[in-house]
Formats: sequence, C-alpha cells, structure tokens
Amino acid sequence: MGKHRLISSEEIKLLQSQGCNSENWNQLYIKDTTDLSRISNVEFSGNIYISDINGDREFYGGIVKKNAIKDVHLHNCKIGDNPFINNVKSYIANYEIGNNVLIDNVDIIAVNGESSFGNGVSVDVINEGGGRDIPIFNQLSAQVAYLLALYRHKTVLIDELKRMIEKYTSSITATVGKIGDDVKILNTNTIKDVCIGDGASIKSVSKLINGSINSTNTSKVYIGTGVMATNFIISSDSSVDNSSILSNCFIGQGCQIDKHYSIEHSIFFANCQGFNGEACSVFAGPYTVTHHKSTLLIASLFSFMNAGSGSNQSNHMYKLGPIHQGIMERGAKTTSDSYVLWPSKIGPFTLVMGRHYQHVDSSEFPFSYLIEDKNKSYLVPGANLKSVGTVRDAQKWPKRDNRATDNRMDIINFNLLSPYTIHKATKGLKHLYDILEISGDKLEEYNYRDMVIKKSSLHSGIRMYNTVINKFLGNSIISRVENEKIDTIDDLRNILKPKSTIGQGKWIDVSGLLCPISALNLFVDKVERLEVNTINDVIEELNVINDNYYDYEWNWAVDLLETYYRIKISTITKDEFVCIVEKWKKSVVELDKMLYKDASKEFALHTHVSFGADGNEEERLADFKSVRGVFENNSTVVEILNHIERKEKLGDKIIAQIKEIK
Repeated sequence: MGKHRLISSEEIKLLQSQGCNSENWNQLYIKDTTDLSRISNVEFSGNIYISDINGDREFYGGIVKKNAIKDVHLHNCKIGDNPFINNVKSYIANYEIGNNVLIDNVDIIAVNGESSFGNGVSVDVINEGGGRDIPIFNQLSAQVAYLLALYRHKTVLIDELKRMIEKYTSSITATVGKIGDDVKILNTNTIKDVCIGDGASIKSVSKLINGSINSTNTSKVYIGTGVMATNFIISSDSSVDNSSILSNCFIGQGCQIDKHYSIEHSIFFANCQGFNGEACSVFAGPYTVTHHKSTLLIASLFSFMNAGSGSNQSNHMYKLGPIHQGIMERGAKTTSDSYVLWPSKIGPFTLVMGRHYQHVDSSEFPFSYLIEDKNKSYLVPGANLKSVGTVRDAQKWPKRDNRATDNRMDIINFNLLSPYTIHKATKGLKHLYDILEISGDKLEEYNYRDMVIKKSSLHSGIRMYNTVINKFLGNSIISRVENEKIDTIDDLRNILKPKSTIGQGKWIDVSGLLCPISALNLFVDKVERLEVNTINDVIEELNVINDNYYDYEWNWAVDLLETYYRIKISTITKDEFVCIVEKWKKSVVELDKMLYKDASKEFALHTHVSFGADGNEEERLADFKSVRGVFENNSTVVEILNHIERKEKLGDKIIAQIKEIK
C-alpha cells in the first residue's frame, strides 16, 4: 500500500486546479497511489494524511457515486483508504478516520483539546440527590456499576474501583478522536468530542457531544434520526433512534432506545429497551423494558423488569431534599397506572398493581402479587409461581440476548429458581408461619410491614413456597447424580458431599450475577488488600465467581436439604433420597398443572369478546382461533405438557437407579 509522503508541487497545482487550498501545503501527506482527481473543493489546515481513494458506493435508491473527498475543510486529520467525504458545512478537525468511511452532508465533526470521550463522566443513579454517583467508562459492566452504586460503605473498595477507572480514562484521553472502519455518517448536524467505533451508522442525528460509540464490525451500533446525546457511552449491538435524548448516561450492549425516549443521569445494561417515556437517575440492570409514553422510571434499581403504561415512582413528602430511592428486584413487573412511593423495596418476580402509598418492603416474598385496594397494599405471597407469564419470561430472556457471543460485558445468570430466590422463599415461608403462630388462624386479614395479607393468601403462600422449595431441592440433587456412576450408598454420599463452604448463607443478585455474598465479600477483600489492580482483573474475578455458580449452589442446597428435610447428607439413605425425588416429582407436576390452568384462561370464552366483530358466536370463535390459534397447539402449552412428561420420566429413572445401589 506504500507509505505517506509529502505532496509534490505538481500535485499541489492539480489540487488547486480542482478548487483546493491550504494554509501550508508542506503539511499535506499522500501516497503514491492516492488518486488526486477524486479530491476537489477541499481546504486543508494542520497535518493531513490521505490514503488510497478508489472504488464507489451505492446510496439509498440505487444511486452509485465514486469514492471521493470534496466540499470539506479538513484540519489535522488522517484518512484511511477509500473514503467518501462530501459536503461538510463547517469542518472535520482532529480526527483519525478509518477505511471505507462515508461522511456526507454533515455540519461539523471536531475534537477540541483533550477529551476522554464520555469516559469519567459522573452519573447520579438510584438517588437523584447524589451519593451513588458512578463514573462511566467503556468497560463498565452491570456488576462493577452495582458495587460502585450500592457498596458506598466499603470506602476502600470504592476508592480502588474509581482509581482503576481513572487510570483507564487517562489511557484513552486524547486530543484526536477516532472514526473507525466502515463508519457511515449521513445528514447529521453536530459531532463534537466523540469516538466512533468500526461499522457504526449515524444517520440524520441532531447532535452528539462528548461520548463514545463502541461499535465493531460484528456488533454494530446505529444512531438515528433526531437523536441528541451529551456525555454518553453507547455499547456494541445497541441502537438509539427517533429523537431520543440522552444526557449523562451509559447504554450497555444490545440495548434499544427509541421513539423519543428521554434519559438523564441513568445507566442501562444488556438488552434493555426504552421507548416513548423517560428515565431519571435509573440503574436499569439487564432486560429492563419500558415501552410507554406515560411511564416514568425515577431513582430506582431494576433488572429483568417490565414497566406498564403510566408506571411511576416518587416521594414528594420530603422536607430536606429528595429522598427518591427504590429497588425492584429482578423480574418485577408493574401494571398500567401503577405507583410506588419511594423508598420501597419490591421482591423478585413480583407483580405490582395499583397505587401504593406506604413504604412497602416485600423483598423476602418472591413470586408475589402486590395489589392496591382502597389505599391498602395487599400482598399475595407466591402467587406469581402460578402465572404462565413468569415461566414464559424466564424462557424468552436467553433467546432475546442481542449481544455478540464473543464479548459480553455483563454477567447474566438466567436461572429462575436459584439460591437467591429460594433463600427468599424460605424467609417468606418463615414469616408466614410466624404470623400464624403469633396471630392465630381466625383473622381474615393480617398486617405485616405496611402490607396486608389475606387469610386465604397466607395459606396459599405457605403451600406455594413449600412446593417451589421442593422443586428446587429436587432439581439440585437430581442434577448432582444424573450423569454419575453410583454403585453403593457410599458412592452416593461422596457425590453429594459439598466440596467447600462457599455458597452457604445469604445469596444476592449483583445485577445479573447470582452469587453467595460470602464469595463477593472474598472478592471485595482482595480489592481492599490491593491484590486486584485493573478493571480487567475485576472483570476476571467476577467471572470466576459466576463460573463456580453450580458448585456454590450445591453447597447452599445441602444446607437447606438438611434443615428442610431433617436429614444428613453424610448419612443419607436410599429411602430418604427417593422421598426427596418423589416430592420433587409431585411439586413439578403440581406447578405445571397450575401453569396449564393459567394458560387456559387466555382461551376462555370471555376473551373472545372483541373477536368476530360482525358475526355470531360461531364466527367469533373461528375469528379468535384464526388469530390466537388453538389452545392445545400453543407452543407454551405444548412445552408445559412435554415438561411434565420429561420430568416424570427423569424422576422414575433416578429413583430406579438409586434403588439398585448397595
């Protein structure tokens, strides 16, 4: 390809004849193979390097144009091979531009002095009054952000993480920006202090100021019409479009921000979707989804969350400044027109319906409904375990991962039943038993932590939590022995014997990473002992925790097995093992039958009411079937039935295997 060389006097004359001029021609460098006939009406200033210009490209509508550089002022730029740069109204200043780049009809692209391109920008999450600020940077993961936001009491940890981020930010700070290979920038107004990765498409954007677009040719980023972004980072496989507004925010991998969505001081992680509404001081963990114009998410921590239209959270009763801060743990959903008074904490996989004016804490009651009636917050423990929607969500999330497989920054454990949720179920179960013991079984309603639990809900919750605990423990013990060769009872006991104590005790959800708090504390200790020196080291340590999930899960499950079934793994008998599997079979079938019944409701007669608008009942049913299909053929229904059959066969196989051992 040849090296760059200083332009010759003859070549200068050719460029001048084509409408070009320069402050100092001795700062213009080309290659022997540079086709100067494709450069016209260009003003050069500062050091300029131009490479080969060959070929052509096709535009929308089938129009083909030759690659060229024309009608632009270039200042301190290095341009790769085969560019199409045309009609830049002001100038392009201080940029390294990659190969095969298209820049057409743009106002200005410039870097002014030193820039970190959005890295190091402080974002006030979870509490808009401050105190949980996160310095965003290109490698920010949901887990690192979680620690920075919620472990403020660990001052050494916070100081060390911020030191690492500052070191990284310094390493990428520069006076020259980069536009990667195969980038397309069309019909765009202002781009200032922005780094743009390979393959990015920026079309009809209003303004981009102080940011990084971390696109790659295999994980492209799209920024579209009318977008305004200031102090931002947008990660790979993401898109921002249709007049969305971003200010002081981080957009993680595989996200979609669209339809006038407005974000201020917020961070969105893997596979989030934000359409129409607005977010302020939000920590949106993986798979947070909000689609409605009337929905406001404010001062909150979410993950795997779906916000209904008109959802809102606030606290306007403060005197000394805002204390907006709330947590909806993974899998929470809000119905239309829901409201939660912050501060509150909503347990995992809980459906929030209505308007809640108390500072509720349902965090130890997973899989519940929280329903408002006459200004009271009614808790229905475990009710969501019967909802086919909960299972469908758990199945769809892995399938909807938009991230390329080779570079996933956020750690995501998709397990619906885990020590994290089951630990909470055991806590909730104990609370329900305690309520019965203290208050007796004669009341119709029980008050608990600013919530009301009906008698029927209490008994149903006890049944549901026992059922799901049986299912989880059966899952764990079966997966431990399923592929093992077991000849004697001692073989069984050795296989079931835990390898360490890590995993016992409380489990937490570190915004997608499910882990024992003891394992996370060991990591924190290493950071505080200055044994973890870089952000890459942090990422590696957190991934090791995730890699050991199933060992840690078993260590935790053994503890629960022994207390819940009142046995000892070290002396477990065949009969005890078989009893556990039998309870597992029963719980699996019981839960699946509930899901089947719940699914059938969507095919009941009353759901046909808006179908067959001009016909009789027979035509109404025919119209319904043509749109929704037949219940028995529904993919989710079929999978429920297949799941029952598979699990019953597996249970019978394991029981037969254990009965044969000596």
